[in-house]
Amino acid sequence: MEDSLAFEETVPTRDFFIDSQRDYERRIRVSNSKALQDPVIKEKYDRIKTLEKWFRDYESDFTEQKKTIELLKSHGIGLNINNVKYKEIKDRYLKYNKYHRHNYQNMVIIFLAIVWMEIKDTTNIRIEEFIKVSRELGHKINKKMLNKTMLKVKRTENMLKSKKSTLDIEKEIKSRIKLVFQKDLNNIPYQKVQEFFKDKVEYEKIKVGMLLLADRILKKISYSQIQSLNYKAFAAGLIYYVGQTLENRKIFTQSLIESTSKFSSTTIRKRYHVLKNLLGDPQALKL
Repeated sequence: MEDSLAFEETVPTRDFFIDSQRDYERRIRVSNSKALQDPVIKEKYDRIKTLEKWFRDYESDFTEQKKTIELLKSHGIGLNINNVKYKEIKDRYLKYNKYHRHNYQNMVIIFLAIVWMEIKDTTNIRIEEFIKVSRELGHKINKKMLNKTMLKVKRTENMLKSKKSTLDIEKEIKSRIKLVFQKDLNNIPYQKVQEFFKDKVEYEKIKVGMLLLADRILKKISYSQIQSLNYKAFAAGLIYYVGQTLENRKIFTQSLIESTSKFSSTTIRKRYHVLKNLLGDPQALKL
């Protein structure tokens, strides 16, 4: 203890603990303010704040994510997202983030990809329009990024669940076809075909009959015949094919279906011929 120690001979540094709490906090604020004058640091600071805000409620009330959905809706994207669909998006997003850590920008892209995956089967909006609106909202995203992200999400989900059987995949594809078939058929307004019917009740009965026939047709088609097809385009061709089984084949024209399905008459005609090759002439169809 009597020996002269080196640190005792050094010039004592300022003791921060003797300052008052107010002075200490003021120095911190001043140093933060000076640091934020640097554009690079300011950008990082803002990104961290945004990330903190994004993370803060994503497991509870999902505030920031819900705002993004509402902004998309205000541009006409995701209008079919109800409370059930919203919960599916939230569950899917939380499940993915449970096993991955990402920066803010990637989290947004992942969220947008999941939103698109949930709405793409039941909307006429094309992916290009979805990307355009997302960019208008300030998100840096393109088609390649979105497709890659969707693959990542699907890959993660495949790791977390048992592999689906061929029968399960077939049921899923046919269920999607029936869903799109019903949606596109119901989107054909009565005013465009009223000349062919006595009243709207008769038109609704015809549509129910078409839905039942479409269901029987899909049961006759094997998985190998539809696995590589675009099921949305296939559903448009199926509407035209079923329409050709009616006594009056001029009701559901290619141009009419084109206006609701958003697929060209050429695409509809090609899918119609695929069905014709599989099932034969619609006028001679027997199920």
